[in-house]
Amino acid sequence: MKVAAVLLTVLIAVVLQVTLARYTVGGRWVFDLVLVGVVFASLQWGAVAGLLAGTMGGLLQDVLSGGVVGVGGLAKTIVGFATGGVGAQFVLVRPQARVIIVVVATVVHRLIILATYALIDQRWPGVSWTGMLWETGLNSLAALVVFQATNALPGVIARQRVSRRSSLSRRQW
Repeated sequence: MKVAAVLLTVLIAVVLQVTLARYTVGGRWVFDLVLVGVVFASLQWGAVAGLLAGTMGGLLQDVLSGGVVGVGGLAKTIVGFATGGVGAQFVLVRPQARVIIVVVATVVHRLIILATYALIDQRWPGVSWTGMLWETGLNSLAALVVFQATNALPGVIARQRVSRRSSLSRRQW
């Protein structure tokens, strides 16, 4: 596991979440880029990385959001560990398969948060299914962009290295 890479992934996700959250339309566009970063880390580096990313990302997001500290951290930790376990059991190479994991992770994450708040308040909060659908759609779109970019990036770098060599050093026969 690469601890620095996991922490960098979480930090980038938190910064993007905080930066882009203020540009949403009246709070109707709900997305969770930290969750996308947690799932990315868990699928890329395993269940322990998902556990670390979920804990760090969830607690950072809880502190910055002003809600009950620990609820998001618990939910993201569970989701990060579970998606890392699924990623270890199944070969999830294609970005479309990873997006399906993000969709399931988003719904499970939201239900864990609702259940935790129900335990704290001793009453079940209302579920906005349309809000959950929007969040799932936006998270899956962001995940598709991230997974496609990470699939394409090594090929782009390799092509740039080849094109940077002088024409005399390349074999052209």
